[in-house]
Amino acid sequence: MEKRHILFLFAAVILCCLCGCAVKTKDGNEKIKDIEFTVLGEDNIPGELKEIMEQKKEKEFKMTYQDGDFLYICVGYGRQETGGYSITVNDLYLTGNSIYVDTNLIGPEPENRELYGAQERDGASYPYVVLKIEYMDKSVVFD
Repeated sequence: MEKRHILFLFAAVILCCLCGCAVKTKDGNEKIKDIEFTVLGEDNIPGELKEIMEQKKEKEFKMTYQDGDFLYICVGYGRQETGGYSITVNDLYLTGNSIYVDTNLIGPEPENRELYGAQERDGASYPYVVLKIEYMDKSVVFD
């Protein structure tokens, strides 16, 4: 991942952590608190999880994976024709019975799509994000 993408993700994480207003979810459950999380780089993803994601990467996926005391929340956006994409974490919070996560794929500017496509062997990329949190026995709701 390019340094500017890492910085962008870091800024998004900080922004999400600073937001703390009360929110009602679609199913009427109130937001209890924001959940602290870490965005994992490829080198920090558990091997078994990497293998599962590799099998799913062609299509969009939303999944969780538990490993010991940690829960990994994974969102993949499938095959994209070029590189240069980034993912923001808009929200990650706890309600009375669930963990809610909301992410967004941000594409490259139209004038840069050709540039990013040229950097990839076949022009394609497979953007994803893996969020690591402390394990909680709650279902995860993807928004």
